[in-house]
Amino acid sequence: MKKHSARVAPLSACNSPVLTLTKVEGDERSRESPAPAEAQMQAGVEASGRGNRCCWKCSVTHLKKFFWGVAVVLGVCSSWSGSTQLAKLTFKKFDAPFTLTWFATNWNFLFFPLYYIGHVFKSAEKQSPKQRYREFCGFFGDNGLTLKVFFTKAAPFGVLWTLTNYLYLHAIKKINTTDVSVLFCCNKAFVFLLSWIVLRDRFMGVRIVAAILAIAGIVMMTYADGFHSHSVIGIALVVGSASMSALYKVLFKLLLGSAKFGEAALFLSVLAVFNVLFVTCIPIILYFTKVEYWSSFDAIPWGNLCGFSVLLLTFNSLLNFGIAITYPTLISLGIVLSVPVNAVVDHYTSEIVFNSVRVIAIVIIGLGFLLLLLPEEWDVWLIKLLTRLKVRKKEEIPEGNGDIVSGLQNKSRRTRPSMSYFTH
Repeated sequence: MKKHSARVAPLSACNSPVLTLTKVEGDERSRESPAPAEAQMQAGVEASGRGNRCCWKCSVTHLKKFFWGVAVVLGVCSSWSGSTQLAKLTFKKFDAPFTLTWFATNWNFLFFPLYYIGHVFKSAEKQSPKQRYREFCGFFGDNGLTLKVFFTKAAPFGVLWTLTNYLYLHAIKKINTTDVSVLFCCNKAFVFLLSWIVLRDRFMGVRIVAAILAIAGIVMMTYADGFHSHSVIGIALVVGSASMSALYKVLFKLLLGSAKFGEAALFLSVLAVFNVLFVTCIPIILYFTKVEYWSSFDAIPWGNLCGFSVLLLTFNSLLNFGIAITYPTLISLGIVLSVPVNAVVDHYTSEIVFNSVRVIAIVIIGLGFLLLLLPEEWDVWLIKLLTRLKVRKKEEIPEGNGDIVSGLQNKSRRTRPSMSYFTH
């Protein structure tokens, strides 16, 4: 009698042990080897198991990204609306919008150190700050961050950054925060128009409609207060801030292209260096000319200034680096959601009147902003979705008709008399 020894193979993808037999003597084949049909069934089960695990991993990844997106949206909304409200509160004690802009911009220097701290905790291959700096300096050109590059590629963005924030803060002094926040949402429409003209981006009819809605909303917002000089100046300041923001984004894409996270962090820190070196003289001049004057340094609300700077730093961090953990569209939604938050706060803290014209203007600008969030190929996706729905309907109708026909045939067979009854 011949002897056989049993060997258990490792667990397969379906978590089922496979028993195989190996012959010690002779050339007999194992009787326990699976048949071709069984092997095919086993392979099918393994494939389905892998597919289920892949689908599960994809769904979990999307869920994580969605929940992170909700957290980032809440962070963007709270930091943007909180900084706007805190700036309004600060101007009651410290009427110096340009000085506040200069003070908050200096905090941008923290971007690169914060990025490096994240790199140390996350990356397996740790590099020194000097090594990371040299690596990211290639973003500015082959020669790195030279003096010429600093003035040609960094200084213009420093000026645009300062103008964007100063005009926005100055507008808060003139009009309520609700109007300021909703009008600033028009910057996305300005980005599209400039990109279409300067960068030759793809023409999209829906974005043209969104730009028209934004312009119509600006006119209606001006009309809501009766074209008073105070409100007109405030609206013009916000529109100017939105325009500077759009010009900043388009020029960045034109001159520098796209940036990695470390490169973006270094760039924002370089803007802070430009602010300290070349913009510091302007608040000093405004102080001595008493355009922005305060009695003593003890009278400055340092808590409000630092709180505003931290909120603005948080907002810019989430806006620039939030795409690492969630979708860009969700991040943009946080800016729109700050409008109703500011509206609720203004309703209880100021004498704002939400007449029909103002409400329609807010809705129109918000709708235009949401239309601009549509992806470039949204029409293709919509056509594919409609085509699939039509195909499904066509497949369901014949199946239903087939069931009806088969039912009628069976019924006729049951009711039809047999021919054997008439034969002898």
